[in-house]
Amino acid sequence: MLVYLHIPFCHRICPYCSFYKHTPGQTPIGEFIDALLLEAHTRISTLDQAPRTLFLGGGTPSMLSPSHLRALFSGLQQVIDFSTLDEVSLEANPATFDRSKAQLFRELGVTRVSLGIQSFSEAVLQTLGREHSPQQARESVEILRSVGMPSINIDLMFSIPGQTLQIWRDSLQQAIDLAPDHISAYNLTYEEDTAFFQSLLQGEMAEDEQVNQEMFYLAHEILTKQGYLHYETSNYAKIDHKSSHNRGYWRGEQYLGLGPSAVSTLQRIRSKNIPDTAKYIELIKSIGHAQSEAEHLSDEALRLEHIAMGLRTVDGIPLDLLDLAGKKRAIELQELDLLSIENSHIRLTLKGSALVDPIAAELV
Repeated sequence: MLVYLHIPFCHRICPYCSFYKHTPGQTPIGEFIDALLLEAHTRISTLDQAPRTLFLGGGTPSMLSPSHLRALFSGLQQVIDFSTLDEVSLEANPATFDRSKAQLFRELGVTRVSLGIQSFSEAVLQTLGREHSPQQARESVEILRSVGMPSINIDLMFSIPGQTLQIWRDSLQQAIDLAPDHISAYNLTYEEDTAFFQSLLQGEMAEDEQVNQEMFYLAHEILTKQGYLHYETSNYAKIDHKSSHNRGYWRGEQYLGLGPSAVSTLQRIRSKNIPDTAKYIELIKSIGHAQSEAEHLSDEALRLEHIAMGLRTVDGIPLDLLDLAGKKRAIELQELDLLSIENSHIRLTLKGSALVDPIAAELV
């Protein structure tokens, strides 16, 4: 069982991000924490299995004040036995914490911090609307290491407007020089309801599949040479530092989402909380939940998700997940060196991994 907490607050809104988020404004943070803990107590007590991982995402969880972080974790520890968790992850912006707060992360039980660095190029950071500098990014890794954070991840992005292959190479090298335990290398996607998507529609930005593939291959080449295992399309890890929480998603484990806009999948029911912080607080206080939609997942829906998610990983998927047409197409794709079929199991080749989404679409 995976547990995810959504902390929607950001100091500024990045133009590429489609997750539900907003500046704190007049939001009473203390009331938000109280509502989040009430939802956690209510829902975790009904789970049929104990949580295995805890992930605080957003938004920017690291921008919470020390007092709010203490209140949040103190409340969570009343309903979750932290000693049994595989992993406690927290997303952080390099500009939102110092050594004192990093030390607090450790004291509260955080075992993994995922840093939203995205780039070590000042120009690219400005394009992305990030508030930190390359120097702050480097310092944030050193701060986390100095307090003994067990696992440190750096998030990077490629195919950003204005980002050349050399700029991408430089960011990868600077990340490697900091020796993080894990690196996520994400291809920028233009999501609806973002400023970047509007720029794409207006012709001010453009997608280039050739550039996407070149940068994907470059990341694979550089990172694997440095000993990082390419274990999922966008993720690279040193030994024993794969993201346990994210691997749970990719394997189709059940998960509970808490907070505004958070999604849960429990007992074949996928539900979503209302994406409105003020209404979320109001609903939790008044009726004890903030679910705004729910659907029952059929066998077919689960099969399709298993294919789409499993193909992204080095584990691949069982051949038997495919129907007859899918198996026939898989054989054709194997001849094109896009995947391999061994022992009734399908795994994408490197060439196929660069095209994982269209390949998944062809197999279903």
